[in-house]
Amino acid sequence: MEPRAVELDEHLFRHEAGRMVAALTRIFGVHNLALAEDVVQDAFCRALEVWKFRGVPENPAAWLMATAKHRAIDVLRRERTVRTFAPELGRMLESEWTLAPAVHDLFGPNAIQDDELRMMFSCCHPRLQEPAQIALILHILCGFSVREVASAFLSSKAAIEKRITRGKKVLAGSKKLFELNGAGDFSARLSAVHRALYLLFNEGYHGASAESAVRTELCGEALRLAGLLRRHPLASTPATLALGALMCLHAARLPGRVNASGDLNSLFEQDRSQWDANLAAEGQRLLDLSASGSELTEYHVEAAIASVHARSLSTEDTDWERIVALYDTLLAIRPSPVIALNRAIAIAQHQGPERGLEAIQAIADLHRLADYPFYPATLGELELRSGRPEIACKHFHTARKLARNPMERRFVERRIAACGN
Repeated sequence: MEPRAVELDEHLFRHEAGRMVAALTRIFGVHNLALAEDVVQDAFCRALEVWKFRGVPENPAAWLMATAKHRAIDVLRRERTVRTFAPELGRMLESEWTLAPAVHDLFGPNAIQDDELRMMFSCCHPRLQEPAQIALILHILCGFSVREVASAFLSSKAAIEKRITRGKKVLAGSKKLFELNGAGDFSARLSAVHRALYLLFNEGYHGASAESAVRTELCGEALRLAGLLRRHPLASTPATLALGALMCLHAARLPGRVNASGDLNSLFEQDRSQWDANLAAEGQRLLDLSASGSELTEYHVEAAIASVHARSLSTEDTDWERIVALYDTLLAIRPSPVIALNRAIAIAQHQGPERGLEAIQAIADLHRLADYPFYPATLGELELRSGRPEIACKHFHTARKLARNPMERRFVERRIAACGN
């Protein structure tokens, strides 16, 4: 197989799998979710077989979507006498005259966008707790593996497997997909959709991939889905706008996250002239719009922190006192050891490394960071700044053992070298 075909398949699965599952589930019915996933898998397998000999088509996404569409028509023709499909489509799928035209219409761009939103909200079934709802969205719509979902939740793979399996059973037991027409539980489901898109972006920005610490395609997919959400009149809430602002402001810094050698840059090392000014401006615009309501969410606060960084000319120019205060607010809204660690870093910038180390030791659930490489890396950095390179080096060696990909490993190795070892 050509190397390019393998690379495209991995990228396309992220971008197209969710769109295909959403369209197929709309056609087959939510009770046939497993069938929809099987058809998507078949489409990708078919692509690998054909592209091996014919090469990757000019528009591989369209090729995959067309393959899934034709496969759906075949399944409907073969199984419509023994299986029930989407009840709301009724006789359109029962008659040979209307079957193919109906499927073609349901695979149109606008229909697929609506189906993606419908699928996101369908995953947020009231019988499921929010962690299970989010896991379903990440797994079904965003192409996350079970391991990646577990990493996003700081949970075990076994626990996530059980959560996803139960979630799929509940979803498959639903009579139909969620309708985006002002249902009473729309706002209740919206918070879980927000959280899933947040985790999707976060996994791309500084996730736990074995290949790379930065995956711009995941960030781009999160931005795209958040844009779909903003365009829906019921979903375009202040929280949705704040989430979009947060994504744009962080995505604006992506060009500076990796240097010319492909190595990871910390915020303190980044060339801010490389930051995307247009994305930063869009993020600030969305943040301003998000202030229209009285609700203050974690996305508002995180976007405000990102906005402080975006407006700062350098690390030294940054209003670290303001950032510490914002982290205090964020911890009150959503306590998290990672947020507390970031707050400690801000304290170190504002009041010195010793105060930062004290803030780290005061984190209540510090044990949850045991496998997080940037915990010992932060300890190492602050010890180094405090003039204790031997202690710093030990922490950096721990961080190197915990590094999840070569990019993180090389980053830590640079810090080990800075200790003189």
